[in-house]
Amino acid sequence: MTSEYTIREFRASEATEAEFVALHQYENEMRAERLPEDPPKSLAAVKADWQTIPPFLKMRMWLVWDAAETAVIGQGIIAYTEEDNPHLAQVVIGVLPAYRQQGIARELLALIVPVAEAQGRRLLVGNTNGLVPAGEKLMERLGGSRGLATHINQLALTELDDSLLKSWLQIGQKRTAEFELGLWQGAYPEDRLEEIVALHEVMNQQPYDDLDVEDFHITGEQLRQIGANLVAQGVERWTFYVQERATGKLAGYTEMAYLPDRPAVASQGDTGVFPEFRGKGLGRWLKAAMLEKVMVERPSVQYVRTGNADSNAAMLKINRELGFKPYLSQTIWQVETEKVRAYLAE
Repeated sequence: MTSEYTIREFRASEATEAEFVALHQYENEMRAERLPEDPPKSLAAVKADWQTIPPFLKMRMWLVWDAAETAVIGQGIIAYTEEDNPHLAQVVIGVLPAYRQQGIARELLALIVPVAEAQGRRLLVGNTNGLVPAGEKLMERLGGSRGLATHINQLALTELDDSLLKSWLQIGQKRTAEFELGLWQGAYPEDRLEEIVALHEVMNQQPYDDLDVEDFHITGEQLRQIGANLVAQGVERWTFYVQERATGKLAGYTEMAYLPDRPAVASQGDTGVFPEFRGKGLGRWLKAAMLEKVMVERPSVQYVRTGNADSNAAMLKINRELGFKPYLSQTIWQVETEKVRAYLAE
């Protein structure tokens, strides 16, 4: 540390109101750099998010304070789960532009690496953003490799082809003898939780390219914890699903999230269909039904955004047909923990 800044671990359960205000300001400054067209997030939403982190997600965070210790100028996070992928940890390093190139990222990594080593995490994974070249430069200095190229793709609802939307809805109308469309708003129904767990398993079939990751598995309790975190932030989640009438078996689903703090943007989440039900147009039906509901019930929404791996040809084909266009490039990097340790020793 130097006299110009101080690094302290942040614990949401013990944080003061002033600390949350400073963290809120920092997060909005960083968000403005990554997503310059987006409005700031409210203090209430930021507090709720950090105070209700799902317990299954193990996390430690350090904040970097300016010389007066009144403003947050940087942040370091390590997060992991104990159930899946025991070899890796997710890492976030952020520093405000005016304070970069002063060794702050190195000091944050010096705090993170021992935690990773103590947990046996041999691989660190982190994201970089196309609008912030400093992140890519750091990963290159660490000796990291590009694991997965992705984009946030965006659909301007004013450009959505109404005739295409209607034709996709008609796909569903032709399938109603075989399949039924349903909707869950907010929490998942408890009596179907295990089926919904199986639905989420479908997402393991998306491409991971060169990332050294294994399948991610989720439990019903973890889904409850994630749902509680969304509710605390004020996020509205809609889940459309399709089920087979003859068996009642869930065939596929799609999700959308809306935060009143950001009334112009909705986030398209997972869309997945079980392999045995593919080729029937169910994905298009689900997407169209969701977009129709958004336009009718959330008229403030101007844009829908979704994240896709650049190699996910099947989902990109559907999204491109709808009119989604690349909005922001993102890369998921990976670097061996021992390489970061060697970098710190230089």
